[in-house]
Amino acid sequence: MARPRYGRALVKVSGEALAGAEDFGFDPKTVRAVAEDLIAAARAGTQLAVVVGGGNIFRGKQISGIGLSRVDADAIGRLATVMNAIALAGQIQALGHPAVALSAEPVPEALDIYTVRHALAHLAAGRIVVLGGGIGVPLLTTDTTATMRAVELDCEVVLKGTNVDGIYSADPKRDPKAVRYDRLTADEAIAKDLKVMDTAAFALARENRLPIIVFSLDAPGAVASVLAGEGRCTVVTA
Repeated sequence: MARPRYGRALVKVSGEALAGAEDFGFDPKTVRAVAEDLIAAARAGTQLAVVVGGGNIFRGKQISGIGLSRVDADAIGRLATVMNAIALAGQIQALGHPAVALSAEPVPEALDIYTVRHALAHLAAGRIVVLGGGIGVPLLTTDTTATMRAVELDCEVVLKGTNVDGIYSADPKRDPKAVRYDRLTADEAIAKDLKVMDTAAFALARENRLPIIVFSLDAPGAVASVLAGEGRCTVVTA
């Protein structure tokens, strides 16, 4: 494996990725594989912060028909990401690498509150920092949270792990004619209304000159490969 190109990176891991082939919850083999991938990248020399989604536990559309407000639904979603952060950090620790889970949503009995100062100290100490709870407020996706945290923590790149090997013009699993992009600008991604990340995330990355790399988490060692410039991916530049 080549030397990583980035000294500090933010990795976005969706909740669905932790479910693996399951419809709900955690697939133990998948959680372990993701943890091993993050550990390999950290041991190659990149400081890693990780933002986790919550879609393996809760998605707003599940209860859209019972009258729950968006604010309340987002609160449930943030708590789902807290559970995922605890689970992923715990798996990393169980595999022998230092890690810590932090949350912007106060759950002091379970994990520490996120602050930039604390997160930077953990990164400098060599820990993988797993972040849950979004930013503690509703109406923002975990994609936007990931980009915001990357800016706050002075990361050099955002990596978004998905179940496909980059950004396509449409869902390649549904549309065989979907076109894959090797490189895009944030403006192009917004103009084409590409759904891999929301517009706010792309705009924030553009404003802060922060590249986004979209890749598949399915291949072993994918995070380390992308950080070394070797993996198959799509790069979105400012």
